[in-house]
Amino acid sequence: MRPVQIAAIVLLAVCVTLPQGSAAQSLTFSLFERYLESLRQQAGIPGLSAAIVQNRSIVWERGFGLQDVENSIRADPSTPYVVGGLTETFSSVLLLTCWERGLLKLDDPIRKWTSAIPEPDATLRDVLAHTSSGVPGSAFRYDPSRYAALSPVIEGCFDQPFRKGLAQAILDRSALRDSVPGHDIGDASNPDRGLFDQGSLERYAGVLGRLATPYRVDRNGRATRSDYPPKTLNAATGLIATVRDLARYDGDVDRFLLHNLGRDVAWTDVVSSGGATLPVGLGWFVQRYNADRLVWHFGLSPDSYSSLLLKVPDRNLTLILLANSDGLSASFSLADGDVTRSLFATLFLRLFV
Repeated sequence: MRPVQIAAIVLLAVCVTLPQGSAAQSLTFSLFERYLESLRQQAGIPGLSAAIVQNRSIVWERGFGLQDVENSIRADPSTPYVVGGLTETFSSVLLLTCWERGLLKLDDPIRKWTSAIPEPDATLRDVLAHTSSGVPGSAFRYDPSRYAALSPVIEGCFDQPFRKGLAQAILDRSALRDSVPGHDIGDASNPDRGLFDQGSLERYAGVLGRLATPYRVDRNGRATRSDYPPKTLNAATGLIATVRDLARYDGDVDRFLLHNLGRDVAWTDVVSSGGATLPVGLGWFVQRYNADRLVWHFGLSPDSYSSLLLKVPDRNLTLILLANSDGLSASFSLADGDVTRSLFATLFLRLFV
């Protein structure tokens, strides 16, 4: 990447004075598309799929570059990707659904379900918020491997394996037809295949057959085919989806997957025991941008995939980006909890918010 050149591109976009009215919206989308493509090229991302959701409907979607460089297959909004950390938001929805139904308490110790978390007093709330019980100030540290320990909690609540609960409660309920509960469900030897009917397995196989090829990009922007990240699914990572499916999911989170109480809990900043406001809610990052609240998450699979889902709830506006390299996330230290470090996010915010 060349940060100076990318910053110049973003500044150019920001400095454009837009007219008012419907023509302004068309021009704004056109500008966003143009500069997003420039950012993609500067980051060396081989293939990128993007969508903007307004009032629960896709108002703009595009594919850029190639999902498969060797075979010259273009990326488009129906291209599936490994979404990495965006899986955490799905797990948050599942756990908060259990909480809404009174099946668990957020301050229950996680040791009731698993011994994977070493802190004896760690609660579900601590793990959802990436904070550590017993640490002065309830320190925030983004740790997907720790978050993965929520898988058995979800299994206990839904009384079935995690991937089956995810499929039934969200993927099937929201008709996410191009989403797959784990790359490994395509492995013939996987015993979890017995959890699904033949029609579902055939559909999953069709999606996996279209999965964007992962790439490693060197400092000169040259992309070479890379290995897939670990194919297993857990509460922190492993979901496969398209931007169109994520757009539907985004709308359904607002409509019925969670009630108002669950969303408020998920999207309210956690305050540490020392009184500091942390950049997270429960399973989502939360921050302010001028007067607007931002709710977001990202995915980073080094040398293979990256993703970004950025919501502006008070404007009913969402950006979704999926890529087949790590270029959306690797350079921006998003694990620290500030989405404005991402030039992709900043471009969107300056033009639309």
